[in-house]
Amino acid sequence: MKAAVVYGKDDIRIEEYPTPTASAGEVIVKTKVSGICATDIKTLLGQGLPKDLPTILGHEVVGEIFEIGKGVTAYQPGDRVAVYPIAVCGQCYYCRQGRHNLCEHEFGLAHGIEGGFAEYVRLPKEIVNIGGVIKIPDDVPFDKAVLSEPLSCAMASLSTCKVGPDQVVVILGAGPMGLMHLKLAKWMGAVVIVVDLLENRLAIAKDMGADHCINPTQTNHIEEIMKLTDKKGAQAVIASLGIPSVIEENLQLTRKGGTFNIFGGPPAGHTISVDPRWLHYCEINLTGTFAASPSDFKKSLELIINNEITVDDLVTDRFTLDTFLEAVECAKNQQMIRGIVEF
Repeated sequence: MKAAVVYGKDDIRIEEYPTPTASAGEVIVKTKVSGICATDIKTLLGQGLPKDLPTILGHEVVGEIFEIGKGVTAYQPGDRVAVYPIAVCGQCYYCRQGRHNLCEHEFGLAHGIEGGFAEYVRLPKEIVNIGGVIKIPDDVPFDKAVLSEPLSCAMASLSTCKVGPDQVVVILGAGPMGLMHLKLAKWMGAVVIVVDLLENRLAIAKDMGADHCINPTQTNHIEEIMKLTDKKGAQAVIASLGIPSVIEENLQLTRKGGTFNIFGGPPAGHTISVDPRWLHYCEINLTGTFAASPSDFKKSLELIINNEITVDDLVTDRFTLDTFLEAVECAKNQQMIRGIVEF
């Protein structure tokens, strides 16, 4: 099969690679669409490269069942499916609490399992057994269904923040994940303020329903948000980017009893300063979210299937495996909102 194979930092090659086969309890999916995540790009830049190289990245996968292993009865070749990418044990403390994304023994697509930037993907029994391979209706395009995985991560984030109707939500960063937070927060009935340095991204956020869009290079966004919230701040502030200095600067936007959520993954070796008296006396919830649970994934896919959340406008660029290196460069240079690889 053809695949985008990672050999090291900034070393990715489009080449022939062994086609996987299904062992007992496993399925092989013929990839139809794979999403390009910021995590993939950071990995290609050398941040968190897998130990075992060469490998294949890509954890946002939809396609058709190609082969089923012995004992698999829930699927047949040709079934259209979306894939929850984390293989979990199902038995540890966190899995028993329904927090599968924190599994003590987790591994997943692009992290121990060769991922979706390839013509075929092997899904281990751990993903199959937790219901992580979900059928999608024939009338739902693959290029929409593929966004269920990143949407589920935003769903987990907003659930952690307990976002509800009429609450004020500040989203720091109008990249693809910031925009997904925006769409879900508006669906939940919140008032949404988006902060970003790029005017083109703020324009997109406005078109997608943001109530207020602020560029910190043109105005003091903290003062502006305090004016908009009667000097109270927001019930939820979500850092959809992982820049420690930005996180620290914007903690003050959280109102008493509110939640500040670190969603974007910060680089290793950095810290932020927090006044413990502020946390204590204002009862601030300082938290983070990582990935999503299978239930978040299923709910997000349902929202897409039922057209409760529109995701078509998030996909701005389309590539094939033959143009994958071009996709990587576009993502590095922030020239696209969401890119997908179509097979």
